[in-house]
Amino acid sequence: MIRTLVLGGAGVLCTASAALAQDRGHVAVTPYVEVGQSLIADLNNDDVLTYSSLAAGIDVASTTRRVQGQLSYRYERRFSWDKAVGDDDIHYGLARLSAHVAPGLSLEAGGIATRTRADIRGAAPGIVTANDANISQIYAVFGGPSYATHAGPVAVAASYLAGYTKVKVPTFTGLPAGSPRLDYYDSSFGQVAGVSLGVNPGDVAPVGATLSTGWNREDAGQLDGRFESWRVRGDVLAPVSPYVALTAGLGYERIETSQRSPLFTSPGAPALDSSGRYVTDDSSPRRIAYRTDGVYYDAGVVWRPNRRASAEAHVGKRYGSISYTGLVTYRASRSATIAADAYDTVTTFGQQLRSGLNSLPTSFISARDAFTQQYNGCVFSTSGSTPGGCLNDVFQSITTASYRARGVDAVFSATRGRNTYGGGVGYANRRLYNPDTVQGVTLYGIEDQSVYGQLFFNRTLTAVSSIDATVFVNYYEPGAARSAGVWSYGATTSYGRRFGRITTSASAGLYAFDLPDVDTQWSAQAQVAARYSF
Repeated sequence: MIRTLVLGGAGVLCTASAALAQDRGHVAVTPYVEVGQSLIADLNNDDVLTYSSLAAGIDVASTTRRVQGQLSYRYERRFSWDKAVGDDDIHYGLARLSAHVAPGLSLEAGGIATRTRADIRGAAPGIVTANDANISQIYAVFGGPSYATHAGPVAVAASYLAGYTKVKVPTFTGLPAGSPRLDYYDSSFGQVAGVSLGVNPGDVAPVGATLSTGWNREDAGQLDGRFESWRVRGDVLAPVSPYVALTAGLGYERIETSQRSPLFTSPGAPALDSSGRYVTDDSSPRRIAYRTDGVYYDAGVVWRPNRRASAEAHVGKRYGSISYTGLVTYRASRSATIAADAYDTVTTFGQQLRSGLNSLPTSFISARDAFTQQYNGCVFSTSGSTPGGCLNDVFQSITTASYRARGVDAVFSATRGRNTYGGGVGYANRRLYNPDTVQGVTLYGIEDQSVYGQLFFNRTLTAVSSIDATVFVNYYEPGAARSAGVWSYGATTSYGRRFGRITTSASAGLYAFDLPDVDTQWSAQAQVAARYSF
């Protein structure tokens, strides 16, 4: 699985870039090896641990006329100096690719390997190290074609995406003894397809119109979970001035999520496999977790005063209640962009992760040090066309339940002379859907939520040296009975200097998280490393 992610992602970028080498642009492939020495200090207990690391990685970037993409992958082996820090194999990586294969035909693909928080009630370490509690390793990949053409005045578009997500069992969650356990996410395979027909205002009638249909299915390994939906929708767009248009849409959709029951070794005691996941009772009936079947509608306004700015807002009735969505983008200059998004959808962890990856830019800032190169928060763009995106709403916790996800994200990035900086802030709310008739599964119809913020700064000091810093804060509210909110915050800084093919770095970080009824847990980290690039 890991080799497929790494070699497959690198192969897609390298092969596509080589095949299109005649296109004007730039292709860079930089493999490297790195050695490092790290120190972890538990400031509450005056305990200091150390470990050494040996890493190998590759950075690939393509900016040709037909292929835009980037891959940054790092495998790290950690060697403990103390029994409290285990020998670990760590994988971090992010890949995004957009390729124009033929006239009208494009390919989108991407993947991620990271470690992130598992249980929203548990420990919330700031930067994931070797022995942190409540951490799972995650892998996800997606890809598929899209096609766009015209039949007279009618714009025709079709797309298909397929993806796979795998989550390893988390480490000790740090919850008090006796806390009810949640079932562990295993894997999922999802598919999304859509077709649309549309005409612009003035081409056929004074108003524009679009007819679209879509299908979405995901099959999960834990308790044979299933998500399936399809929809058909019509939209109209009516300009009222050169910069403003009114829009309205009416659609019909059907969504159903379901799962089976676990086996029981005795009444009230579900059977577990060797990984601690529930064993599925294949003979049990499929139980519905969530279902909606009916008409939904919305109306809104679109404002585009110039090529650099756009905004739209929609309000309507969907999922049985009022629904609000919107999008704002502003490109202040070639190197400075702001974007904000309000969303409302019924989804799953696997779907939301793959959708979040698909919205990330094909050119992103790849952090130099191991402290911040984890890709489980905000990812900032290297160009001014898009600021980047945040995955915090996905990674607030990992759940096997389907849920209604609502929230707001805002991201900005800018480059001014030697300085590059960016930030992300957001709010995420999830209402979990799980059959209350399935004994042993302690997922309930609750709402959990989180608030998050992150700032990034980098300054090029000389032609061979630079310094960067990151600060972040997260708040998690589980929503479960007898579970209070959890805070996580911290800051990191790093200095790097290049000597030919060798790059040295020195990094430091200070972090804290607050669990209910537990003193604030403070920790500090430091690392020195040397990298040789081939």
